Formats: sequence, C-alpha cells, structure tokens
Amino acid sequence: MRACFSVNDRGASWLAVWLLAGWLAASSATAWSASGADPAFTVRTNVMVPMRDGVKLAAHVFVPKAAGPFPVLLMRSPYGKGDVAGGHAAYYATRGYAVVNQDCRGKGQSEGAWVPFLNDRDDGLDTLKWILAQTWCNGKIGTLGGSYVGFTQWIMADQAGPALKAMFPVVPLGDPWREACYQGGAFNLSLALGWGVAVSFKPGEKIPAINWDQAHRELPLATCDEKITGRQIPYLRDWLAHPAFDDYWAPGSLRNRWSGIEAPTFAVGGWYDIFSQSVLENISAIRRLAPTPETRRRQHVMMGPWPHGISRQVGALDFGPQAAVDLRSIEAAWFDSCLKDATNGAAEWPPFRIFVMGRNEWRDETDWPLARTRYTRFYLRSGGQANTLDGDGRLVRLAPGEEAADRYLYDPRDPVPTLGGCNLVGCPAGPYDQRPAERRADVLVYTSGVLLENLEATGPVKVILHAATDAADTDWTAKLVDVHPDGRAINLCDGILRARSRVSSAVPALPKPDQVYEYEIDLGVTSNVFLPGHRIRLEISSSNFPRFDRNPNTGHAFGLDAAVRTARQTVYHAAGRASCLVLPVIPTVRTN
Repeated sequence: MRACFSVNDRGASWLAVWLLAGWLAASSATAWSASGADPAFTVRTNVMVPMRDGVKLAAHVFVPKAAGPFPVLLMRSPYGKGDVAGGHAAYYATRGYAVVNQDCRGKGQSEGAWVPFLNDRDDGLDTLKWILAQTWCNGKIGTLGGSYVGFTQWIMADQAGPALKAMFPVVPLGDPWREACYQGGAFNLSLALGWGVAVSFKPGEKIPAINWDQAHRELPLATCDEKITGRQIPYLRDWLAHPAFDDYWAPGSLRNRWSGIEAPTFAVGGWYDIFSQSVLENISAIRRLAPTPETRRRQHVMMGPWPHGISRQVGALDFGPQAAVDLRSIEAAWFDSCLKDATNGAAEWPPFRIFVMGRNEWRDETDWPLARTRYTRFYLRSGGQANTLDGDGRLVRLAPGEEAADRYLYDPRDPVPTLGGCNLVGCPAGPYDQRPAERRADVLVYTSGVLLENLEATGPVKVILHAATDAADTDWTAKLVDVHPDGRAINLCDGILRARSRVSSAVPALPKPDQVYEYEIDLGVTSNVFLPGHRIRLEISSSNFPRFDRNPNTGHAFGLDAAVRTARQTVYHAAGRASCLVLPVIPTVRTN
C-alpha cells in the first residue's frame, strides 16, 4: 500500500512521519503521480496565508488548468504539506478540484509557535475565509485527512458556515484531553509523551536518540521532558499540569460544538484505533443535534477492525480481504456527491457501516448504540483464587451469593505490560494473545464456559467493580478478551479508572484506605461475535503500561511523585457487591 502523498517536512521526526504514515495507509489507494512536463494543473508553493493575528501560514495551492472556478479541498497538517508532484492533491486537481495543503502554525514553513490543539480552530476558520476570497474558488469547500488532520477539520466545523460542504476525517480525534491525554483519570503515557516529544522538534533540528523503555519510567512525570530530551517542552508540561478538563482544554475540544456543524461528514474509524469511541460518539451527537434534518441525515461512520490505519492483517489476526477497503474511491465519491452534486449513490449511504469481527463481515446500521442492544450482565465469581488464567475465576450470568473476595498486590515497579489494544505510539496496536499477562499473579482472570452458539457484542462495554485498596490512591483496569478454542486469548477492548476520578475527574476524591467503592470502568467500544467453542474472558488488574502511566499509589498531586509504593488490592463479587461485566449483546435474528 502506498501513501496518498509523500511527506515533505524534513524536520519531522521519525515518529511524526510514522504517525502520518499510519493514517495515510488508511486510504489503501495508489498514489497519483503527475506525468509529463505539462500536468493538468498549476502549483503555487508556500503561499503565505494571513491569520487574524498577523501570523502567516504556508500552503501549496493546486489549481486545475480548466475553466474555473472550482470546488476546493483543504488539508491542514502538522506533518508536512506533501509532495507537489503527486499524492492526493494531484489526484483531485486532475478531477476538477482546487486543493490547498497547509502547514499548521509553527510547522513546516508556517510562521508562529507550534502548540498542539489550541490554535487550529481560529487558523482553520481564517484559512476558509481566505479560500473563499480567491477567484478559483466556487464557494464550495471540503476537508480531508486523518488523525491530527482529522482534528483540524472537526475543530473549526461549527463556525465554518454553509461554504463547508463536506468533511472526510480518517481516524480523527475530537477531544484531545479525553482521547489523546487522559482516560479514566490516567495519563495516556505512551501516546501523549511519545507524540508530544516527537512533534516538538523543528525543521532541521537534530533529534536525540531516546530509549523509550527507560523514558516511560522517568519520574516525576511533570519534569520528564527535560530528562528525556534535555530541554523543556512547554505544551507537554501544560498537559501534565491540567489532568482535568478545564479552560486550557476547552478551545481544542469538539464537545458542545456539535449543534453548530452544518457540513455532511463521512468519518472513518477502527475498533483498535485510539480514537475509536470518539468517532462514533461525535457522529452520533451530530446526528442528534445538527441544525437541519439534511445535515443530521448526512453523517456517516465506517468502522473497520483496524488500528490507526487500514489493513486486513491487524496485530495477530487476519480479518480477510474484506477488511482492506479502497478508501480513496469512497472519499472521491463522497466529495463528488457533496461538492459536485454527483448522483453516485453517496447521498444514500447508511449512517453506520460496521465490521463485525468474529464473523468478519460488514453490516449497515441506522443508529449507535444499536437500538436493539440488550445490556447483559456477566458476574465475576471465584473461590477467592482468580489470580492468573489457572485460577478459579469464572464469568457467569448468575448473580453471586456469599463468596470470598480476590486479592493481589499492585507494584508500580513491575506493572502489567501493554499487549496490544487501542494504541498508537510506543505500544503495538491491535489484537494479541494476552496469555503472557494472564500468567501474572497481579492479574485476576474470569472466564465463561464454552459457548454453544454465537454471542454478538456490539457497542459500548463497561465493568462495574466493587473494590478496595490499602493505598491512598490506585488504578483499576479491565480488559475484554475472546478466548479461542486453541487457547489464544485475543483482546477486544479495555479501560482504566483512577480511584480518585471515580466520581469526577474535575473534582478528585481520594479513596479511604480499605473502604469498598463501586467503580464503573469504561472499556470503550467493540463489535465481535464470540463464536461457538469460544469463551468470554475478563481481566482485572491495576496497570497497563506503558499505555497508561503507573499510579504511584501515594495520593499526591498528579505528576509530582518521584517514588512509588505497593498497593494491596481486593475485588469483591458477593451478594450486595456484585462486580460484573456489562456486554452490549445483540439478539440473534433467527429465520425459519
């Protein structure tokens, strides 16, 4: 698979380039390459577009040589504007579109200071205004791109006005606080630290060699940037100084902006992508709240079995040829429909097209979560020895009576390693065999009996956990696993909850040592059929490292600890304290 365009930002680090390649691979399309000395378009390089504060942002502008004006496609990226000779811009310029590829503020050849998330709303709106004033623009604009480049689309959409006719965000984020930096009160260590460090370097700047295994363990977190890179990274320190959603994060968040979005949107996500849950939630919110019935109708999601890019081979599983879609043709049909009024069927595409794993097939749905969902409880049961996959932990539909609790020690010096999942940087992404983690004594394992018929779980997954710790603070993790007949334990989705954030991340409440609390752990989303002969498994522990930072168990202010302590953990599942997994079960449609 070749990327849609080539990276042409020499200052981009290997990691930033890798991130860009991740979403570019999602197109699964062959890059267009201009041939001959006289292509069908002209290119103006590094056109400086003025912003409201006087800063100018650099853009490559592609304009067809045919009679205009033209609909315009805009891509705003921190990773580089792309090659002027090929890629998506040349592809669309030959199809009658003008294309603007722009460096985000402080990146590439653009002026100003690079601060992730905080300037892209105003800069995007100012760029739209500039485009509308150009003679080659016919007043219709579409946006495209993935990952951060999906964010630059969404963050300005509610104020873009009627000129923004279409968006095509691929694996986008809409709320950096929740999706990139914090989850359940825990810090997304490998992503936020790895990406935050990588994109801090300027063009031509020498990038130091970093031992990431050691870097992930640096404490205190608040000053780890200087230990890792030899300098301070102000925005990374800001992220660590703002563990709760507040006025710092609000300018870069899509939350509460859904009702102002007028543009039809086709969003692409993956069950193993770090932004999987937000893609579905944001499109669902726009479908409820957008200003017109037509806008609400023309919001779409395609969710595949992918991580941060499209491939049939994901982690340890091959999802078959049906998982490798031609995203470029879908994207082109979408823009032709929205910007050229083409009658190609795109206007009638289903709201939700989801890939159902297990069966490995696509299915169209009209809502999310599915209206026919039956949220079903599977209770944690054991004789008090659920530690490791060889323990006596069971997962059953029958609520417990009186039975012994399960216990383990959580030592931050020896955390449970991340083995796949919804990762992006620093950890492998996708489905992997979890048995190496399940052999640890600090992992509680609860497994159902062998299934005799299909059981489909499609939707949001959560765990209700009754637990206590002897520490001043701690974490609780949960992971949903599909156990294959050959014993492979393949992860589907997982989550984490910091004890102090059990009620609200904005108002932390430290737990009292040895007091039992009810914790509701959000495991994100999935769509999977547990096939006959398979078993359902739930893992409970207190770390998932380096995906998330290690809770030092001290109860101190976040990010300041240089030392850690061991916590004694107890998980209850008796009558009155019935810990359970809540699965979104989809009833089987039977035909006579």
